[in-house]
Amino acid sequence: MTLSLFDATVPVFIQSLGNLTVWMDKALHQGLPEADILQARLAPDMLPFPGQIQRASDTAKNAVGRLTEVPAPAMPDTEASIAALNARCRRTIEFLQSVDRSAFEGAGGRVISLPYPKLGELRFSGAAYVTDYALPNFFFHVTTAYGLLRATGVVLGKADYLGHLAAQRPGTSA
Repeated sequence: MTLSLFDATVPVFIQSLGNLTVWMDKALHQGLPEADILQARLAPDMLPFPGQIQRASDTAKNAVGRLTEVPAPAMPDTEASIAALNARCRRTIEFLQSVDRSAFEGAGGRVISLPYPKLGELRFSGAAYVTDYALPNFFFHVTTAYGLLRATGVVLGKADYLGHLAAQRPGTSA
């Protein structure tokens, strides 16, 4: 069986965006100051927490849009609360779920051109775009968001990061 670009992207993005919503809900339920979470960043030259969620969302929806030539919804980066960031993740998931698997036919050979600050235009085959850019960039932002939540005191563990696996084991929760 060959792994399709649909299978390598859509379910992966949906699962991790869903995990992000669970982590943010945990942050709120644990009573941590929302302002501390929203202002958290790993280093002065990195985006704060909302920027990590926004970039994960953008990477997922734009990757699927580029691969399928289905226009991704515009989402301005205006979220100023965890509830708004959660809503953005849900809107992204809804878009991903709306794209039919058949739209990925031929995507592996499609040329993806990506304007990139300081590097100019990057060009990939669809397959290389997924493996060399979209998935690594997506997980950079997801992992950074996870780290920021941990650093601000949210009780999360590896089972939360791999939520779908933990949910399959009796006696565990994601």
